[in-house]
Amino acid sequence: MYPGYFALVMATGIVSNAFFFLGHDWLSDALFAVAVVAFPVLIVATALRVLVWPRAVWRDLVDPRLVFTFFTFVAAADVFGLQFHLRGHDHAALVLWLVALASWLWLGYFSFAVLTFDESQTGADVVHGGWLIAIVGTESLVLLGAPLASQFGSFEETIFVAVYALWGIGIVFYGIFVTLFAYRIFFLRVDAAEMNPLFWVVMGAAAIATNAGSTLILTKPDLAFLLAMQPFVNGTTLILWAWATWWIPLLGIFGVWRHLVRRYPLEYTPTYWSLVFPLGMYAVATFRLSLASDFRPIELFSEIMVWFALAAWLLTMGGLLRASLLRLRAGHTPGRGLGLG
Repeated sequence: MYPGYFALVMATGIVSNAFFFLGHDWLSDALFAVAVVAFPVLIVATALRVLVWPRAVWRDLVDPRLVFTFFTFVAAADVFGLQFHLRGHDHAALVLWLVALASWLWLGYFSFAVLTFDESQTGADVVHGGWLIAIVGTESLVLLGAPLASQFGSFEETIFVAVYALWGIGIVFYGIFVTLFAYRIFFLRVDAAEMNPLFWVVMGAAAIATNAGSTLILTKPDLAFLLAMQPFVNGTTLILWAWATWWIPLLGIFGVWRHLVRRYPLEYTPTYWSLVFPLGMYAVATFRLSLASDFRPIELFSEIMVWFALAAWLLTMGGLLRASLLRLRAGHTPGRGLGLG
């Protein structure tokens, strides 16, 4: 099992939220129903993997190429919790946020310890777009934490300070990781296999930071020093949105080079959910920014991108179902097993 499979819930949840904000309730509810099934199924599958194949899980955790994919659980819990919040179920959303926060704290220090103490990797070729899932997980805590701050009673102001801090931490992480990522792709050799859908997380991380910034603007706390930060939040949020927008054509060029120039086969892998999520997040981030900035013309970007996100979701889900069917058939063929490669 790919350790970043919770990106399925991330992608499903964010496309659902995009349709919710844009007023397409039935599409939003249909995708919410998928997330309601997928999230517990993936939790059970992960628990079984930990119990039955603990060494395989540990190998993934101490692998610099894979450790950051575990942050998909953090982002999935927050995006799923936001779906509950939008439907008025704040208690469920609160539980999911607390679980996500605890997971983020453990994964954050563990993953950076892996990078520090792993002596088997000595070059920047280990860096890839999946590392930025750590930023996605960090900023997702802001998306759900800010609207839930009032649920903490007398600790509301503390939670607001925490979510502002998390937004800043995510931006610092982004600056570090995108610098390493840019060095990796511009100055070291990258083949078609490495130029995979995880590259889209670079855009998705900027988009979720934009969405988090817009959320802070729209949910103003009653603290003077946080309110004094609003000009910084406003400017940084706009820059992040512009940066995310700039990446979209370049990522499209990368895809053309990979599949049409290098003729890399187009087939389902779990990493495609990490392509769907940025498309949906960009749609939500643009809509939220249009509200935060009171500049509604950019909402058109959101209206267009959400349909691209839905198309990508349908294609990826179709690929998942087809791959699952083929593996089930293989499992019933004499002499063949149900592989997870």
